[in-house]
Amino acid sequence: MKKTAIVTGGSRGIGFACARQLGRDGYSVVVMDLNREEDYRESLMLLEEDNTEYMYIQGDISRRDDRERAVAGCVEKFGGVHVLVNNAGVAPKVRADLLDMSEESFDRVIGINTKGSLFFTQAVAKQMLRQEVYGKKRGTIINISSCSAEVSSVSRGEYCVSKAGVSMLTKLFADRLAPEGILVHEVRPGVIATDMTSSVQEKYQRMFDNGVFPIARWGRPEDVAMAVSAFAGDNFLYTTGNYIDVDGGFHIQRL
Repeated sequence: MKKTAIVTGGSRGIGFACARQLGRDGYSVVVMDLNREEDYRESLMLLEEDNTEYMYIQGDISRRDDRERAVAGCVEKFGGVHVLVNNAGVAPKVRADLLDMSEESFDRVIGINTKGSLFFTQAVAKQMLRQEVYGKKRGTIINISSCSAEVSSVSRGEYCVSKAGVSMLTKLFADRLAPEGILVHEVRPGVIATDMTSSVQEKYQRMFDNGVFPIARWGRPEDVAMAVSAFAGDNFLYTTGNYIDVDGGFHIQRL
Protein backbone atom coordinates (compact mmCIF):
# COMPACT_ATOMS: atom_id res chain seq x y z
CA MET A 1 0.00 0.00 0.00
CA LYS A 2 1.23 3.49 -0.83
CA LYS A 3 1.03 6.23 1.75
CA THR A 4 -1.38 9.08 1.08
CA ALA A 5 -0.90 12.80 1.65
CA ILE A 6 -3.57 15.50 1.79
CA VAL A 7 -2.41 18.99 0.77
CA THR A 8 -4.84 21.82 1.42
CA GLY A 9 -4.63 24.75 -0.96
CA GLY A 10 -2.73 22.33 -3.16
CA SER A 11 -3.61 23.60 -6.62
CA ARG A 12 -0.98 26.33 -7.04
CA GLY A 13 1.99 28.06 -5.45
CA ILE A 14 3.49 26.46 -2.37
CA GLY A 15 0.66 23.96 -2.03
CA PHE A 16 1.05 22.63 -5.54
CA ALA A 17 4.83 22.40 -5.20
CA CYS A 18 4.30 20.32 -2.05
CA ALA A 19 1.72 18.09 -3.74
CA ARG A 20 3.97 17.54 -6.73
CA GLN A 21 7.04 16.75 -4.63
CA LEU A 22 5.13 14.31 -2.43
CA GLY A 23 3.82 12.61 -5.57
CA ARG A 24 7.39 12.28 -6.79
CA ASP A 25 8.28 10.85 -3.38
CA GLY A 26 5.81 8.05 -4.00
CA TYR A 27 2.71 9.22 -2.17
CA SER A 28 -0.81 9.19 -3.47
CA VAL A 29 -1.97 12.79 -3.18
CA VAL A 30 -5.27 14.44 -2.35
CA VAL A 31 -5.36 18.06 -3.50
CA MET A 32 -8.00 20.18 -1.79
CA ASP A 33 -8.83 23.69 -2.93
CA LEU A 34 -11.69 26.16 -3.33
CA ASN A 35 -12.47 26.20 -7.04
CA ARG A 36 -13.62 23.61 -9.54
CA GLU A 37 -11.18 20.94 -10.63
CA GLU A 38 -11.21 22.21 -14.21
CA ASP A 39 -9.92 25.60 -12.99
CA TYR A 40 -6.66 23.91 -12.04
CA ARG A 41 -6.36 21.62 -15.03
CA GLU A 42 -2.94 22.99 -16.02
CA SER A 43 -1.45 22.13 -12.63
CA LEU A 44 -3.17 18.78 -12.31
CA MET A 45 -1.88 17.74 -15.72
CA LEU A 46 1.65 18.04 -14.30
CA LEU A 47 0.73 15.48 -11.64
CA GLU A 48 -0.50 13.21 -14.40
CA GLU A 49 2.76 13.68 -16.30
CA ASP A 50 4.61 12.60 -13.14
CA ASN A 51 2.37 9.50 -12.95
CA THR A 52 1.17 10.63 -9.54
CA GLU A 53 -1.99 8.94 -8.33
CA TYR A 54 -4.13 11.84 -7.13
CA MET A 55 -7.62 12.95 -6.24
CA TYR A 56 -8.99 16.48 -6.33
CA ILE A 57 -11.53 17.62 -3.73
CA GLN A 58 -13.24 20.99 -3.97
CA GLY A 59 -13.76 22.44 -0.53
CA ASP A 60 -13.18 25.19 2.01
CA ILE A 61 -11.22 24.25 5.13
CA SER A 62 -13.19 26.79 7.16
CA ARG A 63 -16.33 24.67 6.64
CA ARG A 64 -16.86 21.56 8.78
CA ASP A 65 -18.79 19.66 6.11
CA ASP A 66 -16.00 20.22 3.57
CA ARG A 67 -13.33 19.08 6.01
CA GLU A 68 -15.22 15.91 6.86
CA ARG A 69 -15.96 15.19 3.20
CA ALA A 70 -12.30 15.58 2.28
CA VAL A 71 -11.13 13.11 4.90
CA ALA A 72 -13.87 10.63 4.03
CA GLY A 73 -13.14 10.91 0.31
CA CYS A 74 -9.45 10.33 0.87
CA VAL A 75 -10.08 7.23 2.98
CA GLU A 76 -12.62 5.86 0.52
CA LYS A 77 -10.27 6.19 -2.45
CA PHE A 78 -6.87 5.49 -0.92
CA GLY A 79 -7.64 3.63 2.31
CA GLY A 80 -6.18 6.12 4.79
CA VAL A 81 -4.33 9.35 5.48
CA HIS A 82 -0.64 9.29 6.39
CA VAL A 83 0.46 12.90 5.83
CA LEU A 84 -1.42 16.18 6.14
CA VAL A 85 0.05 19.41 4.81
CA ASN A 86 -1.93 22.34 6.21
CA ASN A 87 -1.07 24.85 3.51
CA ALA A 88 -4.37 26.57 2.70
CA GLY A 89 -4.37 30.17 3.81
CA VAL A 90 -5.34 33.69 2.83
CA ALA A 91 -3.94 37.17 3.24
CA PRO A 92 -6.16 40.15 4.06
CA LYS A 93 -8.07 41.41 1.05
CA VAL A 94 -6.90 44.92 1.96
CA ARG A 95 -3.64 45.77 3.70
CA ALA A 96 -4.86 48.14 6.40
CA ASP A 97 -3.07 49.81 9.28
CA LEU A 98 -3.53 47.94 12.54
CA LEU A 99 -5.68 50.80 13.83
CA ASP A 100 -8.01 50.47 10.84
CA MET A 101 -8.19 46.66 10.56
CA SER A 102 -11.79 45.48 10.41
CA GLU A 103 -13.34 42.71 12.48
CA GLU A 104 -14.63 41.15 9.26
CA SER A 105 -11.11 40.86 7.86
CA PHE A 106 -9.80 39.44 11.15
CA ASP A 107 -12.57 36.85 11.32
CA ARG A 108 -12.01 35.75 7.71
CA VAL A 109 -8.23 35.35 8.02
CA ILE A 110 -8.33 33.65 11.42
CA GLY A 111 -11.26 31.46 10.33
CA ILE A 112 -9.31 30.02 7.44
CA ASN A 113 -5.68 30.14 8.48
CA THR A 114 -5.99 29.17 12.14
CA LYS A 115 -9.42 27.75 12.90
CA GLY A 116 -9.62 25.85 9.62
CA SER A 117 -6.19 24.33 10.11
CA LEU A 118 -6.96 23.41 13.72
CA PHE A 119 -10.13 21.51 12.97
CA PHE A 120 -8.80 19.92 9.80
CA THR A 121 -5.88 18.62 11.84
CA GLN A 122 -8.30 17.33 14.46
CA ALA A 123 -10.29 15.42 11.84
CA VAL A 124 -7.20 13.93 10.19
CA ALA A 125 -5.60 13.00 13.52
CA LYS A 126 -8.72 11.07 14.52
CA GLN A 127 -8.58 9.22 11.21
CA MET A 128 -4.89 8.43 11.68
CA LEU A 129 -5.66 6.96 15.10
CA ARG A 130 -8.13 4.56 13.51
CA GLN A 131 -5.48 3.23 11.14
CA GLU A 132 -2.84 0.58 11.62
CA VAL A 133 0.70 1.90 11.87
CA TYR A 134 2.28 1.74 8.42
CA GLY A 135 6.02 2.25 8.40
CA LYS A 136 8.00 3.90 11.19
CA LYS A 137 5.29 6.27 12.45
CA ARG A 138 1.52 6.48 12.47
CA GLY A 139 1.36 9.79 10.65
CA THR A 140 2.85 13.21 9.97
CA ILE A 141 1.22 16.64 10.11
CA ILE A 142 3.06 19.60 8.58
CA ASN A 143 1.83 23.13 9.08
CA ILE A 144 2.83 25.83 6.62
CA SER A 145 2.96 29.00 8.70
CA SER A 146 5.12 32.00 7.82
CA CYS A 147 7.95 34.21 8.99
CA SER A 148 5.00 36.44 9.92
CA ALA A 149 4.45 34.18 12.92
CA GLU A 150 7.38 36.12 14.43
CA VAL A 151 7.87 39.23 12.28
CA SER A 152 5.60 42.24 12.83
CA SER A 153 3.78 43.61 9.81
CA VAL A 154 1.39 46.30 11.04
CA SER A 155 -0.43 46.59 7.71
CA ARG A 156 -1.63 42.99 7.95
CA GLY A 157 -1.90 42.27 11.63
CA GLU A 158 -4.62 39.68 11.23
CA TYR A 159 -2.30 37.57 9.05
CA CYS A 160 0.51 37.74 11.62
CA VAL A 161 -1.85 36.74 14.42
CA SER A 162 -3.24 33.87 12.34
CA LYS A 163 0.22 32.46 11.61
CA ALA A 164 1.35 32.85 15.22
CA GLY A 165 -1.72 30.77 16.03
CA VAL A 166 -0.61 28.11 13.55
CA SER A 167 2.73 27.95 15.36
CA MET A 168 0.97 27.25 18.64
CA LEU A 169 -1.16 24.60 16.91
CA THR A 170 2.09 22.91 15.95
CA LYS A 171 3.19 22.73 19.58
CA LEU A 172 -0.22 21.67 20.90
CA PHE A 173 -0.79 18.86 18.43
CA ALA A 174 2.84 17.73 18.70
CA ASP A 175 2.39 17.41 22.46
CA ARG A 176 -0.95 15.61 22.21
CA LEU A 177 -0.09 13.24 19.36
CA ALA A 178 3.52 12.22 20.05
CA PRO A 179 2.45 9.32 22.31
CA GLU A 180 0.26 8.11 19.44
CA GLY A 181 3.14 7.98 16.98
CA ILE A 182 2.03 11.08 15.03
CA LEU A 183 4.68 13.76 14.54
CA VAL A 184 3.88 17.41 13.91
CA HIS A 185 6.18 19.92 12.23
CA GLU A 186 6.05 23.49 10.97
CA VAL A 187 7.61 25.15 7.93
CA ARG A 188 7.93 28.93 7.97
CA PRO A 189 8.35 30.35 4.47
CA GLY A 190 9.74 33.82 4.02
CA VAL A 191 9.25 35.80 0.83
CA ILE A 192 8.21 33.23 -1.76
CA ALA A 193 7.30 34.06 -5.37
CA THR A 194 3.56 33.29 -5.37
CA ASP A 195 0.28 35.05 -6.09
CA MET A 196 0.18 36.22 -2.47
CA THR A 197 3.39 38.24 -2.83
CA SER A 198 2.81 39.49 -6.37
CA SER A 199 1.07 42.68 -5.23
CA VAL A 200 4.11 43.80 -3.21
CA GLN A 201 6.79 42.63 -5.61
CA GLU A 202 8.62 45.96 -5.79
CA LYS A 203 8.85 46.24 -2.01
CA TYR A 204 10.40 42.81 -1.59
CA GLN A 205 12.72 43.23 -4.57
CA ARG A 206 14.15 46.37 -2.94
CA MET A 207 14.76 44.36 0.22
CA PHE A 208 16.69 41.75 -1.76
CA ASP A 209 18.65 44.45 -3.57
CA ASN A 210 19.50 46.16 -0.27
CA GLY A 211 20.90 43.02 1.34
CA VAL A 212 18.14 42.43 3.89
CA PHE A 213 18.16 38.73 3.04
CA PRO A 214 21.48 36.86 3.41
CA ILE A 215 20.45 34.64 0.49
CA ALA A 216 19.54 37.48 -1.85
CA ARG A 217 16.88 35.96 -4.08
CA TRP A 218 13.18 35.25 -4.12
CA GLY A 219 12.21 31.99 -2.51
CA ARG A 220 10.57 29.42 -4.75
CA PRO A 221 7.62 27.19 -3.87
CA GLU A 222 9.93 24.25 -4.51
CA ASP A 223 12.20 25.45 -1.68
CA VAL A 224 9.31 24.98 0.74
CA ALA A 225 8.28 21.67 -0.83
CA MET A 226 11.70 20.15 -0.19
CA ALA A 227 11.40 20.92 3.54
CA VAL A 228 7.95 19.35 3.57
CA SER A 229 9.32 16.30 1.78
CA ALA A 230 12.03 15.88 4.42
CA PHE A 231 9.57 16.11 7.33
CA ALA A 232 7.11 13.73 5.67
CA GLY A 233 9.75 11.01 5.32
CA ASP A 234 11.48 8.96 7.99
CA ASN A 235 14.49 11.19 8.62
CA PHE A 236 13.08 13.06 11.64
CA LEU A 237 11.75 10.35 13.93
CA TYR A 238 13.01 11.97 17.16
CA THR A 239 11.75 15.47 16.36
CA THR A 240 8.31 16.97 16.85
CA GLY A 241 6.83 20.40 17.55
CA ASN A 242 9.72 22.15 15.80
CA TYR A 243 9.88 24.51 12.85
CA ILE A 244 12.28 25.26 10.04
CA ASP A 245 12.69 28.68 8.45
CA VAL A 246 12.70 28.63 4.65
CA ASP A 247 13.42 32.33 4.32
CA GLY A 248 16.86 32.89 2.87
CA GLY A 249 18.23 33.60 6.35
CA PHE A 250 15.84 36.50 6.96
CA HIS A 251 15.36 35.38 10.59
CA ILE A 252 19.03 36.06 11.41
CA GLN A 253 19.48 39.20 13.52
CA ARG A 254 22.43 41.20 12.24
CA LEU A 255 24.32 44.30 13.33
